[in-house]
Order: sequence, then structure tokens, then C-alpha cells
Amino acid sequence: MSLPLARVVELLSELSPLRYAEEWDNVGLLLGVAKAGPAAPAVTRALFAIDLTEAVLEEALARHVELVVAYHPPIFTPLRKLDGTAPSGTLLRAAAARIAIYSPHTALDAAPEGVNDWLAAGVGSGSTAPLVDAAVRSPGAELKLVTFVPPEHTETLRAALAQAGAGVIGEYENCSSQSPATGTFRGSDATNPAVGAAGRLETVVETRLEMVCPKHALGAVARVMRDVHPYEEPAWDVYALAPRPAPDFGMGRSVELAEQTSLGTLVERLKLHLGRASLRVAASPAHRAGGPVRRVAVCAGSGKAVFERAPGFDVYVTGELGHHAVLAHLAAGSSVILAEHSSTERGYLPTYAARLAERCEGAIETFVAETCREPLETW
Repeated sequence: MSLPLARVVELLSELSPLRYAEEWDNVGLLLGVAKAGPAAPAVTRALFAIDLTEAVLEEALARHVELVVAYHPPIFTPLRKLDGTAPSGTLLRAAAARIAIYSPHTALDAAPEGVNDWLAAGVGSGSTAPLVDAAVRSPGAELKLVTFVPPEHTETLRAALAQAGAGVIGEYENCSSQSPATGTFRGSDATNPAVGAAGRLETVVETRLEMVCPKHALGAVARVMRDVHPYEEPAWDVYALAPRPAPDFGMGRSVELAEQTSLGTLVERLKLHLGRASLRVAASPAHRAGGPVRRVAVCAGSGKAVFERAPGFDVYVTGELGHHAVLAHLAAGSSVILAEHSSTERGYLPTYAARLAERCEGAIETFVAETCREPLETW
């Protein structure tokens, strides 16, 4: 059995919607063509890994997979050459073998039941929430358009603006808000006002018309204002809309433990969860003396930027953190547990592969790369 690559990509994006990825990230289908039709690429086997290394690609070739889901994007900084050297050589070999590459990265970090929820589960039972809420702009609603129009012309203008692309919110179109307003103006002798007379202060009853608007439609909206709005000089404003928090999506996780514990017990829990014999620990004096741990912040990979926005936790758990960031947490009375970057991510791969297989209803086989290993060892 198999599924079109386009359908598999769609299912992967359902597990971790790409719009929740960090703006600096490079996520989604990075190599391959997700097209429809009888000649569309199909997937029968998919291999899951943290990084697309040469060893992982060799395993992909040996397993005859058509898709590698690489958590970290193998194309991140701009590629200046495709000359066979790393990383372009790996990508060229994958392309020659018609192996597609998909990367979820921070979209999977932010998603419910994603990497950070898996990491938080290793801390212990308790209530969890994103450390930093994801904030997204609704597609088609990046801007807010506000204009003022005589009541008898409101419907004509609203319909024209909707035709230009304004007023789309999710699956709804022709969305607008209208409220009564009072306007004043005085035109110069060179004007020809649609209401009142030139050279005289006029007070008019108007409708305040508001509609969301995508950036790409702004040119069409300007033409509507010129051609349809009855005023010689229409008053209209455009406001940029701030992203809105998305419930349950976001970077990192806070864990409020159901029962307080000790730093030593927390370390042992994480060793078991991550499958590691040892972890690096920076213990605060209070926790070294046996002080209780109740509030824990976790962030898969590198937690520096996320932790800077989430002060006040007893313990911070991540893969890697710079020396001075560790000292800053210690100075604030917090302890730090470091498990190495990919060790805070790799254990999620079996769950991730199983979730895709379930979505595909058995139409494709999924594998976790045996060659995908933590590069750092303790000797």
C-alpha cells in the first residue's frame, strides 16, 4: 500500500501545523514535489530521524524509503553551493534517489502531544502548559481596514471590498463590522464634495466600516476606494494586527508537579525517561541541601531563548545551555539539568512515527532510524 506524498505531508502538518513554527525556522517539505495527479510521488515507507546525516541516508537507501522525516531541517542557512560537500552532498544523493525530506522542527515543539509534551512527561505528573504561548496571525487577516462611508453606500462598498479580498476570517467570508459615526470636513474651493458644499464646515452621518484584509489584497482595496467609494477623498486607515495567542500551542512547557520532589529524584526520573546514564546538573545551594522542587520548566533542544522569557522556576531542564545562562539561573536560586541537545528530542521519534502510521491507517510503514544517535558521549 502507499499514499501520495502530498497526502502524507498534509497528515504531518496536521500533527504539527507549520504556522506555529518559529519565524526564523525552515519547516515543511524541504526536498520533493507534493503534487497531485497520476504521476504524483507516492510513499510506502518513511524513516524518522533527528538529523539527516550520511549514516541516516544510507539507512534510508537500504530500507528503500521514499520519505525521511528529519526533525532538524537539513536546509537551514542558505545553501551557496550544490557541489557534493556537506550538507549539499547528502541532499543531492537523496534527490537522486527520489527520497523526499520533511522537517517539522519548532512546529513539533509547539504542538500539543509534540516533543515538549513528551519531555515534560519525564518530569512527573502534574499540570502542564506552554512556557511561551504561540502567537499566529490568521491567514488573510494580517491587517484591519477601517473606512467611513455614507450609510446608503455602505453595502455597495462592503461588497466591493469583499470582492477585492477583504473580510475573510477562517472559513468565513464577507465579514465586516459596521457602526454609526459622525464625520466633519471642510473642503477647499478646489474640491467637489459628494456631500455638502466646498468651503463650508460640514457634519455628516456616516457608517464606520471595518474589515480584516490580507496584505496581498491591499492594492485591490486601494483601487476599490478610488473607484467605488463615493467620497472625492475617502478616509480609510490600515492597521497591522498583532498575532494572537493560540491555546495549548507554544514553546517549552511548564510543569507544576502534583507532589513536590527533590532535585535528585527529578534527575533519576529524567535519566529513565531519556534513556541516559548521566545528566549534567547545576544545583542551587537550596536544592543541594534537599530543598523541594515543585515548578519545573522544560524545553527540548536549546532552551536559552525560551527560558529568558519564563523566570521564576525551581528547575530548568533542556538539552544545552551556555555557561553564563547557567550561572544566571543559579544566581536566581534555580537549578539546571542538561541532557544534551538531541537527547531531549530523540526519544519522541517512536511516538511520532506511530502517530503518522495511525493517521495513514496502515497505508505506509514507518521506521525510526537506528543510525540516529546522540553525537556527544560521556567517556
